[in-house]
Amino acid sequence: MKAVAFVGLGNMGGPMAANLVKAGYAVTGFDPVEAARALATEAGVVVTASAAEAVVGAEVVITMLPSGRHVLDVYQGTAAAPGLLASAPAGALFVDCSTIAVSDARSAAALVVAAGHRALDAPVSGGVVGAAAGTLTLMVGALPADLEAVREVLEPMAGRVVHCGEPGAGQAAKICNNLILGISMIGVSEAFVLGEKLGLSHQALFDVTSTASGQCWALTTNCPVPGPVPTSPANRSYQPGFAAPLMAKDLGLALQAASSAGMSAGLGALAASLYREFAEGNGSGLDFSAIINEIRDAS
Repeated sequence: MKAVAFVGLGNMGGPMAANLVKAGYAVTGFDPVEAARALATEAGVVVTASAAEAVVGAEVVITMLPSGRHVLDVYQGTAAAPGLLASAPAGALFVDCSTIAVSDARSAAALVVAAGHRALDAPVSGGVVGAAAGTLTLMVGALPADLEAVREVLEPMAGRVVHCGEPGAGQAAKICNNLILGISMIGVSEAFVLGEKLGLSHQALFDVTSTASGQCWALTTNCPVPGPVPTSPANRSYQPGFAAPLMAKDLGLALQAASSAGMSAGLGALAASLYREFAEGNGSGLDFSAIINEIRDAS
């Protein structure tokens, strides 16, 4: 049985680590937030006093952190506090499930390999609900042999594990996916607000579009109006499954990648601007689908 370390036990990482415990893995972990540590302890994770301590003896090191800078910093450590790369046993499999810039993912992978370990980036899709249910989609950038070596550890957290290419490719797939998602949620929201103006009920519009050419995940799973999809955040006052600030972050990463690649992303830029304003204002604690309220108010 592989010993697993999990650094970053927040809204996503905590449930993911708990699913590994349920699958029979010995999981050590760390998070700087006391409440996250307490929940992880209740789930059976052995919580340590530092991130470096968590990875001692771990064959697999999983990180779920807010940004690329956090990943790079915790990997490298400081003169006063050793990082994960220096603390893990030689040849450990480092799996970063954070959503970070493609350039940061490639830099992190290079550091991992230089330290004598193996690197995978495996950002996730599915939100908090998917993390708790163990049904996340993991988009993996890795050498094929490294993915196969860690696949059995990934599967308790995932409904699907998709190999996207070499290190960095997982992050590329994630930001492309969320570029589609952000744009499509705005389109779905505008359509529902227009339907309201034209006298259509939410249910009637949903019944048509969910089985016609307008069908998409933003409509059929995360519908931005209450009623048609009972499990969507719109039915619980837009409590976040995927928070608006996270969408704003991911769209920013997509634009950063587009700029680096010399690509024009007009709709992406507009969506990023709308979500940035929403996340900094009324949407700071809401699901990204709540942007429909901003569209309605502006109409």
